[in-house]
This record gives sequence, C-alpha cells and structure tokens, in this order.
Amino acid sequence: MPDIFFEDLAVGASGQCGPRLVTRDEIVAFARDFDPQPFHLDEEAAKGTFVGELIASGWQTCALVMRIMYDGMIAQSSSMGSPGVEEVKWLGPVRPGDSLTAHWEVLETRVSKKRPDMGLVRMRIRLFDQRGLGVYEQLFWMMAGLRGAASPHGEARQREADAGPAAMPKARPEAPAALSGKALIAQAYFHNLVEGETHELGSYTFTPEPIVAFAKIYDPQPFHVDPDSAARSHFGALCASGWHTGAACMRKLIDRKSRIREALLAQGLTPPAMGPSPGFKDLVWHRPVYAGDTITFATSLASKRESASRPGWGLTFSRNTGTNQKGELVYSFVGSVFVETRGP
Repeated sequence: MPDIFFEDLAVGASGQCGPRLVTRDEIVAFARDFDPQPFHLDEEAAKGTFVGELIASGWQTCALVMRIMYDGMIAQSSSMGSPGVEEVKWLGPVRPGDSLTAHWEVLETRVSKKRPDMGLVRMRIRLFDQRGLGVYEQLFWMMAGLRGAASPHGEARQREADAGPAAMPKARPEAPAALSGKALIAQAYFHNLVEGETHELGSYTFTPEPIVAFAKIYDPQPFHVDPDSAARSHFGALCASGWHTGAACMRKLIDRKSRIREALLAQGLTPPAMGPSPGFKDLVWHRPVYAGDTITFATSLASKRESASRPGWGLTFSRNTGTNQKGELVYSFVGSVFVETRGP
C-alpha cells in the first residue's frame, strides 16, 4: 500500500532523494546502447571533442534522476507515471565517480478532469553532484492516485525488489544508408540546414525483455517490470518507460549522424563536429508504448542560430517524434544541440 498519495503532495511540499554514485562502466554501457558519441565512450577520444572529457549521456542523466526519485520517493507513492516533461536543462557534466542527489518540490496540483481517482502534480527536480554543483534541472508532471482509490500498481512492488537488476540487452545499429551529393551536404553542414525539413530516423521494436531490463535499472515502476501488475494498472498491459522511448530515439538520431559522417568521409569531405545538448523542452508521452509496438522516429529542424558564446559553433532546435505501427503519435520533444559551423 502506498504511503504517499496525491493529497500528500501539496504545493510547497519538498524532499531530497539520493545520493547515487555514478560509475564509469554504467556511463559507457548506456552510451554503447543508446548514445555512442566519443565523449560518452572513451577518455582519450573525448579529449579531442567539444567536451574534452568522458561524461554521461544527458539521456542517461534523465534516467538516473528517474531511478533516484523512484528509490527515494516514487516507490512509496501512488505514482501512475507521467504525461511528459516541460523542460530539461543539462547544467553541467556528470562524470564517473560523481555522487548525485535530487531535490524536488511541488509547484502546482490539480485533480484530473477525466480521471477523478487521479491527480496531476507539477514538480521541479534539481540534481546536484557531491561538490554541491547543480548539474540538471527538470520541470515535469507526475500522475498520482488519490487516497482511497484502487492501487495502480497491483502486487508487484515486492516481486520487483526481490528480482534484482537485469543486464541491458544490446541495441543493434542500423545498416549505413547510401548518401551523396547535395542532399548529403544539406543534411550535414550548419549553414545548409533547411528549417522545416523532416527526415525519418528508423524504427525500434519494443519487446518485453528490453522493456523490463531497462526498467529494472532506471524506472522499476510495476507497470514497466511486471506484466501481471501492468495488466491490472491503468495502462492495461506491460509498457516501456518513457525514458526508454527517449533513449531509443536518441540512438536513432546518433545512428543517422554516424551514417552522414561516414558518407562525408567517403567523399573526402570533413564532417562538422557535434557538440553536446544544453537540454530540451516540451517532451510529451502522448500514448503508452506497449510490448510489441514498433515506433518509427523522425526529426524536423525547427530553427537554428549561431552561438553567441561559442564562436565557430551553432545551435539547432529540432522537433523529434515517434509514431507507432498504427500511425499514432506516441512521443515528441523539441531538442537542441551544438553543431560546428564548418563549411563543406
């Protein structure tokens, strides 16, 4: 039975969760599966990048925040998941050996108009490392059951705790696509990028084993780790963590960048360097991603501008989406990333 219900999360309520130690091995393991950029994979390779050192993927930081919050608060609550995230700011790097603590506060609450047994709680999370430096900030909505309503979790919480962690199944990158000519340059170089242009990234099928494996590490809410409990929840069946969907989308974005880079090198062109992302906005999990769903991801350039603080670099802002096999939008967010303004 949960100890924390919607009624307990009044405006002004706050708390602290953690600390959580971050290891080099988990940084590299996550990057290999979902964000294989040099500054997430290897110290020596990272020295020659925009970042200059090995750091965790921003999407892994999001997932780690989810796990820190789960262990410190959500596991004791009537959480029913989240419809989305207003904004994430990656304020500083998360390095191997960092110890992370999350501070949360409630900003706004309201009872759902469609579900009188559920309330919506707007929260801010700030993440600090062991030096007291802020490395992350998130604004999001949490769905929580009202006191007296049926449990959204079934009876899986203890079974999940007894099961222990699972190893993450390895992701398989797509085969390189043939790219050449003007279309290639338009997709690669900052000054040639066309606002409004959309590119399909590829598809990812969410099967039960990777759904449960990811959730056991980062988001072990019962509807992500136990099919029986998920069937009794408001979701009705086993579904992927929203951060798993985000990580899968990130992998498709990186695979596309890798294909473009390889094609440029094959033509004797120097690819522009890619930098980190300062954050994203307007992340919405429009529909659950269920076991068996195949999500096709796409990216569309919303805008771009040259960086005022980083000469030789620009910022791109893209709307990234995921659509299931029924043609239903399940996922979207507006992301930003630094791109070197090198010409072809």
